[in-house]
Amino acid sequence: MKIGNVEISSPLALAPMAGVTDLAFRQVCRNLGAGYTVTEMVSAKALCYQDKKTLPLLKLAPEESPAAVQIFGSDPETMERAAGLAGAYSGADIIDVNMGCPVPKVCNNGDGSGLARDPVKAAQVAAAVVRGAGGKPVTVKIRLGWDKGHINCVELSRRLEDAGVSAITVHGRTKVQMYSGKADWSAIREVREAVSIPVIANGDVFSPQDAVDILRRTGCEMLMIGRGCFGNPWLFQQCAAALKGEPIPPRPPLAQRCDTVVEQIRLAAQHKGERIACLEARKHYAWYLKGIPYAGYYKEQICKVETLEQIDRITEGIKRDLNDPEE
Repeated sequence: MKIGNVEISSPLALAPMAGVTDLAFRQVCRNLGAGYTVTEMVSAKALCYQDKKTLPLLKLAPEESPAAVQIFGSDPETMERAAGLAGAYSGADIIDVNMGCPVPKVCNNGDGSGLARDPVKAAQVAAAVVRGAGGKPVTVKIRLGWDKGHINCVELSRRLEDAGVSAITVHGRTKVQMYSGKADWSAIREVREAVSIPVIANGDVFSPQDAVDILRRTGCEMLMIGRGCFGNPWLFQQCAAALKGEPIPPRPPLAQRCDTVVEQIRLAAQHKGERIACLEARKHYAWYLKGIPYAGYYKEQICKVETLEQIDRITEGIKRDLNDPEE
């Protein structure tokens, strides 16, 4: 699939998720089959002010391409400037605009999903980003609308296409739904049929069969995996096999999965420092242990970790004491 002038050979993308898809996790997912990755969302205002905490979010891993950097905001002038800065700082192939974040502190300011309430302004923002992107393709991630009474994803998508956007990702839920209920894949298909640019399907891909089903039911060429890969980056390998009609490879044994999360945490420490990496590891490591019987004791220990040495010690205990039901 091509997004503008950028060729993407894989139909599998990693969704941008704040506090989750940092450089380390993106690199793990790419190694396991994600063909396209997007950074965590970056505030356009903070970027224009060159906030020291914001700039590191733009950093891509070596050879992380094709990849996009995602920005959010609702002021066209600020977004235009931020698009140029984001492209220059990151070296990303694509600039993505977040019009789907449902978190109140974002959308209540008119950013993220808040733009769904004003498709005209949303298109103005998109057009500004296209102007500021310096020739890089611009994509937008949206939801179905604000709530079930205001489903306007088709209208919004048409306006975004007219604004010069090269592709649209649609999460099959409304802002009010957040992450509850089921994603409406039929609504994504309506968007796919309404525009001529590529549409990426997003929402409720938790298994290899889900990957097959979402592409079949939406008519899209690419899908984006979000929460389904929390603690399970091997889902990309499995989805790739399912889409090719090949046997689904099992997840590796628990010990190997633990080695992967430790590798991820150590990579994060190289970029963020040991303290921050370990604080963020508390949720990541717990996700990797989901479904493991009698893991409660170690999850409690993980919730207190502050050093890589503690991570190593806990990992030794998990390998020694816990059995994997998949093995």
